[in-house]
Amino acid sequence: MSPKLKAFIQGWLITMVAVLVAAHVVKGISYEKPMDLLVATLLLGLLNAFVRPFLMVLSLPLLLFTLGLFTLVINAALLYFVGSLVKGFQVADFWAAFKGALLISIVGLILNSLTGAGSSRVRFSASRRPPPSKSAGQGPMIDV
Repeated sequence: MSPKLKAFIQGWLITMVAVLVAAHVVKGISYEKPMDLLVATLLLGLLNAFVRPFLMVLSLPLLLFTLGLFTLVINAALLYFVGSLVKGFQVADFWAAFKGALLISIVGLILNSLTGAGSSRVRFSASRRPPPSKSAGQGPMIDV
């Protein structure tokens, strides 16, 4: 199996698990059959790959103004759109789509971090610093 195909299938499975979690947790997101969930996640993946970058460029001023939080609105709109296209996959309203998009993003981030898929990485580290010397006299220092 080629590495690109493996990465695509792994990303699709992660998205499918994230949408499955959202369908069970968020009131207003549901599916009738497992095949509807498969089709919805495939369509969501295609929209994220081809339409989402275009929407991100169009909404760049809003993204900058909201420090990237407008991305959740774009994700919610795409999820709501998928709900209107796939017959057996329902998204009740925009707020259900917003909650679902937030949950899908969090679950996807966790699963991508655990599996090493995608480009998302979460790293926690603690650094030890020597105590400040008395001769420094410059006051407290904040590292950013």
